[in-house]
Amino acid sequence: MSAQPSVRTFDDERITSHLANRPVDADGLKAALRALGGGVSIITAGEGEVRTGATVTSATALSVEPPRMLVSLNRSSSTWPIVERFGHFCVNVVGPSHEALANQFAGRGGLKGVDRYRGATWTRLVSGAPVLEDAAAAIDCEVEEAIERHSHAIVLGRVVGIRIGNGGSLVYRDGRYLALGG
Repeated sequence: MSAQPSVRTFDDERITSHLANRPVDADGLKAALRALGGGVSIITAGEGEVRTGATVTSATALSVEPPRMLVSLNRSSSTWPIVERFGHFCVNVVGPSHEALANQFAGRGGLKGVDRYRGATWTRLVSGAPVLEDAAAAIDCEVEEAIERHSHAIVLGRVVGIRIGNGGSLVYRDGRYLALGG
């Protein structure tokens, strides 16, 4: 006696009725990526009055041996030229208590440059990049290489310092923040 594979049929109209094909353009890609949750980090760079930063979901480990990070920064943003100039950046992994700060660094409310640092305590580790004192984690990097492609720079960072904090982290999905416990 041979086992028959289970065959399941679907009503194609029922399955695809809730799907919407999108054009292959920036808006279509943004709509698709809204379904992908991403960890929220604030990328910081610069010193003194020449500091800026951005909220991103594009920070990730390139490798753990050797310790390297990767972040994608818009070349037209205020952050990329400062990262390029100072040769450093910090990946500040933020938690649920940092939602307002994440919005500030995302440009909501119109704050720019050093004004984005308001309302939080900052320190430094090895590279000199600003480090959020109460971040869930902070990964301090020196720029190893930057690859400029299309609208973004893919920045590879050599990890020179790590600080682990307490608490959970934030994820951004479908236009809103979601808290992950810690």
